[in-house]
Amino acid sequence: MTIDIQWIGDDASLAQHCASWRSLPFVAVDTEFMRVDTFYPIAGLLQVSEGKRAYLIDPLLIGDWTPFAELLQDPAVVKVLHACSEDLEVFLRLTGSLPSPLFDTQLAAGYLNLGFSMGYSRLVQAVLNIELPKGETRSDWLQRPLSATQVSYAAEDVLHLAEVYLLLQEQLSADKYRWVLEDGAELVANLGRELDPELAYREAKLAWKLSPQQLAVLKMLCAWREREARARNQPRNRIIREHSLWPLARTQPDNLVALARIEDMHPKTVRQDGELILQMIRQAAASPAADWPAALPEPLPLEASSLLKKLRAIGQREGERLNIAPELMLRKKTLEALLKTGYPKGPYQLPDSLRGWRRELMGQALLDCLAASGESA
Repeated sequence: MTIDIQWIGDDASLAQHCASWRSLPFVAVDTEFMRVDTFYPIAGLLQVSEGKRAYLIDPLLIGDWTPFAELLQDPAVVKVLHACSEDLEVFLRLTGSLPSPLFDTQLAAGYLNLGFSMGYSRLVQAVLNIELPKGETRSDWLQRPLSATQVSYAAEDVLHLAEVYLLLQEQLSADKYRWVLEDGAELVANLGRELDPELAYREAKLAWKLSPQQLAVLKMLCAWREREARARNQPRNRIIREHSLWPLARTQPDNLVALARIEDMHPKTVRQDGELILQMIRQAAASPAADWPAALPEPLPLEASSLLKKLRAIGQREGERLNIAPELMLRKKTLEALLKTGYPKGPYQLPDSLRGWRRELMGQALLDCLAASGESA
């Protein structure tokens, strides 16, 4: 197919187009980026479409992203993306802004029960009956000039995204359309809440098995790893590998030989940062007990799985009633957070992560189910 492609490669042109896009009800937006050995994604191309043509923005030539940031934040223009978590990181890095309102077509497909977590090609095939070429997904988007196939791939992607949006929008009820935007706002809010380095230790595997003194070591190492990854713009595992963190905190090596023997410890880490890591371990281990983090709660026991199943069934029943993909209804993490508020005997409280329409429609039913289970126990 022949696509009308317009290139945007300077600040004035970007500002002019952004002003024009802000008069539209929606724009479809996509990004192509590289993230091979960096912490942050590097933008190679941004694509915008209103459903008639494809606008390709060369981020290597743009200096002032203010007009694009204003477009992203314009409440009158819906920004349409697909499976957008990494795209959001690109926007935040480039412009300091995140899109609002956000309509994610992957979420919309779930709300229409077309499928959960559908890949873009599959969704285009299902909605438009068009088979997309797959060849350029992993190509080098920082090379210049871009190849003809890269350009047509990028243009076709964003044009079809606009077409998919228009068709999905027609099929969504007013409630479901609102819920898609609600979930989009949640995605944006989650990314906006950047991980606090001081809390990174809570996400470490098996951290709950450590004593408060060992957690003090883990906390210092995880905070340093998070800050260094950002400062050096390297993946976290380049600083210290994930699987090394727990044994480091548990065994607390005091020399380079012992450090090098830690599970999955990369020799380069020992060479480059070994002495500093040992110093941090000594410092954290010797800190006053009053400064140690509290022990982390254990995971739910296996016996809780039958209760989790009952809770999940509430979401599945509601999903069937509303014709929504069941996986979209109640997330496992939310149900686990609910159980942890009172397991095994209650009382239970709805967790903060159960928000919006899910809380309204299913919150009371979840509490009632838990209360009934407690009575029958």
